[in-house]
Amino acid sequence: MEDKYGRAITYLRISVTDLCNLRCIYCMPEKGVKKLKHDDVLRLEEIEHIADQFISLGITKIRITGGEPLVRKGITDLLRKLGNDRRLKDFSMTTNGILLDEFADELKKTGIKRINISVDTLDARKYSYITRGGDIERLKKGLDSAKNTGFEPIKLNVVLIKDFNDDEIEDFARLTYEGLNVRFIELMPLGDSVLWASSRFISNQYVLNSLKGLNKVQYDSESSAINYRLPGANGHIGLISPVSCKFCRNCSRIRLSAEGRLYPCLHSEMSLDLKTLLRQGRDIKGAVQEFIYNKPFSHRFENKEFANRNMIQIGG
Repeated sequence: MEDKYGRAITYLRISVTDLCNLRCIYCMPEKGVKKLKHDDVLRLEEIEHIADQFISLGITKIRITGGEPLVRKGITDLLRKLGNDRRLKDFSMTTNGILLDEFADELKKTGIKRINISVDTLDARKYSYITRGGDIERLKKGLDSAKNTGFEPIKLNVVLIKDFNDDEIEDFARLTYEGLNVRFIELMPLGDSVLWASSRFISNQYVLNSLKGLNKVQYDSESSAINYRLPGANGHIGLISPVSCKFCRNCSRIRLSAEGRLYPCLHSEMSLDLKTLLRQGRDIKGAVQEFIYNKPFSHRFENKEFANRNMIQIGG
């Protein structure tokens, strides 16, 4: 599938739930989001069918997200079915890691090839603050379980936040000597956190200025990261800079929300209601191809145009 700008769309991110066991400040409002009704959320069988249709249209990479995907009842059954599809070249998951101690072994058996773990600080007190009550010890146990189960590579997603974790850049970078990949992601203005995010934004240039001896490795167009390596380190340091250096011209992804809406971009209000089409018994392929063809070229942060939707409602 291609859009009208000639970009091949090969990467589908599927949010399987809007629920989460954490309450990260930049991801959801303090009081949480309104819980979707049971019938408003795609059934696992519907997600499986939609994924099959997308794969037949040329999707080769799927990432499972949330909310927190591991709180979705029956999630491993879905993962096992998707993981057995030999047409997929890459099948991965983003998680906050809290439940990995329980799920790591089972996840490995489903066919999940890679895991990204969201962690914005290594300090217990700050972790509790940014997650509104999360226990970093549970995260550490989950990370150890993922390592022991043999997931490789494991990527740590670190949202860079001014006056919060900008003093931990070197601490995170040292984890690459342990074989972990660390990705610093610029804080994006979304939903109810727009004002907070705008006051806490810091460019990834700050990371480059903070770390000495970095060697550029490659640009990963699939993950939108520019990768670097410290001398002697096994893992990469990735910089994802959607605000200061947007990478829209190379975008290959499309997003499916837990309520069955297809979005061309994390920051777009444009959507296609696949759930309704599916439950009406209609063939979704034609609608999907037309929607993808009309995918916007880029987000418009520079014009102060932000999506009126919280991160948890579509997945990061």
